[in-house]
Amino acid sequence: MTRNLSPTTIMGPARVQRMVNIAVLISGNGSNLKALITAQQQGQLGVASITQVISNRFNAGGLRHAHAANIPAHLFNLSTFCSGQVNPETRKAYDAELAHTLNAFNPDLIVLAGWMHIFSPAFLSMVKAPLINLHPALPGQFAGAHGIEDAYAAWQAGNITHTGCMVHEVIEEIDAGKVIDTQIVPCLIGDSLEDLKQRMHTAEHQLIVRAVLTYLKQ
Repeated sequence: MTRNLSPTTIMGPARVQRMVNIAVLISGNGSNLKALITAQQQGQLGVASITQVISNRFNAGGLRHAHAANIPAHLFNLSTFCSGQVNPETRKAYDAELAHTLNAFNPDLIVLAGWMHIFSPAFLSMVKAPLINLHPALPGQFAGAHGIEDAYAAWQAGNITHTGCMVHEVIEEIDAGKVIDTQIVPCLIGDSLEDLKQRMHTAEHQLIVRAVLTYLKQ
């Protein structure tokens, strides 16, 4: 996988900055996308700019955030692509077409911000830009789609005192890539699952902006 994220080009004695293009992939309400858009609007992303948003779900609220910010948004739904015939072969074809679509956008970085689709090895070998993913658990804990629920159950059982979220590089093994940044989220006496979810989301909004900047500076 090619990784060349330097936003600076040397031209004679001058240093000329170029924009770093980011594609964001979403599946849900898009609150983490909104955090990135707000950071961009406030100048916190520097030379980085969200240039494309892709959703794999028709009713993803994040599409509204993209439209409101005049960011091109695209729907890439698995069932529609496969005409309802979802199986290993059609999933592979879907991943190949999605990789082709992303490559055509020529992003410097792809950010998975609540993207609920596990990529095949074929996708990871085809896509040209590096991918990073936001996951609501700390490294080595609660991989998969139910990180917050699993952490809450572990806390109720007395096995943990806190949880957290991380941003990591995407590899074939789920939620196991190199960690870019983390943020601890406490579990508090009297917490309901909804309380923990709200605290986690607040932490995610902070972390995803910080982690994108950290990654771009590496």
